[in-house]
Amino acid sequence: MNGAEALLRTLLDNDVNICFANPGTSEMQFVAALDRHPAMRGVLCLFEGVATGAADGYARMTGRPAATLLHLGPGLGNGLANLHNARRAHTPVVNVVGDHARSHKKLDSPLESDIDAVARTVSSWVRRPTTPADIGPDTAAAVAAAVSAGLPEDPDEGRTGTSGAVSTLVIPADISWEQGASPAPRRTARPLRTVPYIDVEATAILLAGPEPVALLIDGAALGEDGLQAAARIEKATGTRLLCPTWPARLRRGSGVPAIQPLGYRAETVGAQLADVDHLVLAGARQPVASFAYPGRPGRLTPPGTVVHHFVPQAGFDVVEALQLLADLVAPDTPPPLPAPEVPLPITDEPLRTENWAQVIGALLPGEAIVVDESITEGMDTLAPATAGSASHDVLGLTGLAIGQGIPVALGAALACPDRQVICLQADGSALYTISGLWTQAREQLDVTTVILNNRSYAILRAELERVGGGQAGRAAGALLDLGRPDIDFTAIAAGMGVTATRAETTAELAAQFAAALAEPGPHLIDAVLRPA
Repeated sequence: MNGAEALLRTLLDNDVNICFANPGTSEMQFVAALDRHPAMRGVLCLFEGVATGAADGYARMTGRPAATLLHLGPGLGNGLANLHNARRAHTPVVNVVGDHARSHKKLDSPLESDIDAVARTVSSWVRRPTTPADIGPDTAAAVAAAVSAGLPEDPDEGRTGTSGAVSTLVIPADISWEQGASPAPRRTARPLRTVPYIDVEATAILLAGPEPVALLIDGAALGEDGLQAAARIEKATGTRLLCPTWPARLRRGSGVPAIQPLGYRAETVGAQLADVDHLVLAGARQPVASFAYPGRPGRLTPPGTVVHHFVPQAGFDVVEALQLLADLVAPDTPPPLPAPEVPLPITDEPLRTENWAQVIGALLPGEAIVVDESITEGMDTLAPATAGSASHDVLGLTGLAIGQGIPVALGAALACPDRQVICLQADGSALYTISGLWTQAREQLDVTTVILNNRSYAILRAELERVGGGQAGRAAGALLDLGRPDIDFTAIAAGMGVTATRAETTAELAAQFAAALAEPGPHLIDAVLRPA
């Protein structure tokens, strides 16, 4: 058996049955092996950033690793932005990156590069098999590392020091074609650890005390079970519940306990935490500003607020810990569940920042998956507009590397073919990975992409002022403007096989959004927003 065959069979034996691919010459042995193993679904992506983002979206929704197949260092490099987002989301992704044959590397051919160094920037685990016999065990170890929340079974085995759950296998081409390989038996991932009871008990005393406390939760705790436990704690103790601005996956909507996301701006977070004496972190990081600003602190926790690490970020069962905590402080308290809201009637007015999200919230179907890369347009409007919508999941821009929306929606739709996927996509960042529409059309996925078209990098206009650059003049404004010419997203989408329409009013958006949800296959709506 050659190395590529052993690699593919080991992936399948470890429940990795989908591969988002943009292959080249060095990966052709793996491509050939797909014909002999139909259980592995190969999905062609036209750009590596689409492949890595789709793997992220698939794994966020299934909890199982997805594989990518990438070509040498440049191919991996093209996929780095969305691997960065996957790392920040602690998403299990296994990258298979082909390299030149060992005898060819010394020739320094045009595509020669330091793949291992590139991989370490986003991977918690990197390995390069040195013989065909290594491929099976190394592949099993890669999957085990990915599903162990970035913690390999052996602390000295393949660790890079980078947090996350991205594993990367670098496979020389000759090891793929040489014989002598065999698939490895399934390896068990490291189990999650329970928070010691003494930590739960001490936190319970803090929450029941007289000083104001906020509980910042992330990770698996933002599913329904974790939110119910957190809501019980809030009801019994008055603890304020918070989550990151854009978490990897958040359950919300009617029938789901509500939680308040941290604001994006530092001053918003300051107001949210102004009267808090204690901030308890449960699977979350201490909040920091996304960027440095002149004269402003980077840490957003107010001076004097004490930070408590109740549950570390990785390796611990945060849901079980919250349930134990709720049983201590709220033993007989049911979680408060918000009732469904009656949506406001949709009036016919020009689309603006203030009203587009109300249309989405009113028409959002039950069990939808909302991929949120709305950025400026949704920063203050999307959460309140959808709080009373039918229950749904939201996948956020965890690492702030833009160009995630369309690929993550693609992966989520393949993971959950029985659910509607709604991609709320800023216009500028859509262009980074717009070719993902082609894969959506090829796979005939039920994805509705709403382009929030304000014809600018709107967030950067505000950032220019916040860093002390003042208002944009002619030269600066030219770097923030997406007009001259305006981009025709409907023409781009149609050219890739996606049904596309343009909406300029709330009534048009409502009619087109409802029609897209009712018809199978991918759709795009170019929602043209009036300037503020």
